[in-house]
Amino acid sequence: MSSFLNVLFAILVLGALGILFGAALAYAGKVFAPEKNPNLDRIIEVLPGANCGACGFAGCSAYAEALAEGSADVNLCPVGGAASTAKIAEILGVELKKNVRLTALVRCNGGTRSKNKYNYKGIKDCHAAGMLAGGHLMCKYGCLGFGSCVAACAFGAISVKDGVAVVDHEKCTGCLKCVETCPRGIIVPVPYTADVNVVCSSREKGALLRKICEIGCIGCKICEKTCKYDAIHVDNNLASIDYEKCTGCGECAVKCPRHLIVDSKLLDPASENTGA
Repeated sequence: MSSFLNVLFAILVLGALGILFGAALAYAGKVFAPEKNPNLDRIIEVLPGANCGACGFAGCSAYAEALAEGSADVNLCPVGGAASTAKIAEILGVELKKNVRLTALVRCNGGTRSKNKYNYKGIKDCHAAGMLAGGHLMCKYGCLGFGSCVAACAFGAISVKDGVAVVDHEKCTGCLKCVETCPRGIIVPVPYTADVNVVCSSREKGALLRKICEIGCIGCKICEKTCKYDAIHVDNNLASIDYEKCTGCGECAVKCPRHLIVDSKLLDPASENTGA
């Protein structure tokens, strides 16, 4: 009997000590817990909650913590845009820097006009297709067209048309997940306000390019000679636009013999710019 009482006493003592130490740890946790930044909850409220990772952080909460600590810029959220950025700057009491809205651009317009090396019948994924002899296209810079970027876009801003990815700039938030996903690196960020864009990534010389794609840049420099603002140059057989100099006049798009310079104003029936 005495042994039973001894065991019971030991259990009661251990239980009491457990409760005592637990209470002590809980009290210590409250006393020594780091003070929560009063701005954290306010910042979380103005962020969109998309958790897309476009800001470079794991999600909106992680970005909010970095903002509250002062270790992140206020204009990193493309989904929240200017409105969210302005509110965060107001909460933190910091000067608001100009936030240039970006959108994704697919620098390829070949699609069905680009010739194939073989008929690919594998997994409908750009990464998988590219692993087989570098892809089925003769052009190593061309869009493979299997929609890995479509799957990566959380906003439904990309679709594949005629074998090439196309971005809906009104839906695009500038998260640029598609840029990271594209195995060929032909999706690039451009200013949302950019009306004129070169939709080709090929660095091949003109003679070879003509054999593999009906629309690729041949480096003829007609666009460069046409531009009055020194805003477009041909480097390594490919035309590129300096968006800080470009006025959006669209003359280069009109003169391009391959029609690979796209002017959104020319495509808009409501626009006064008809390309004449």
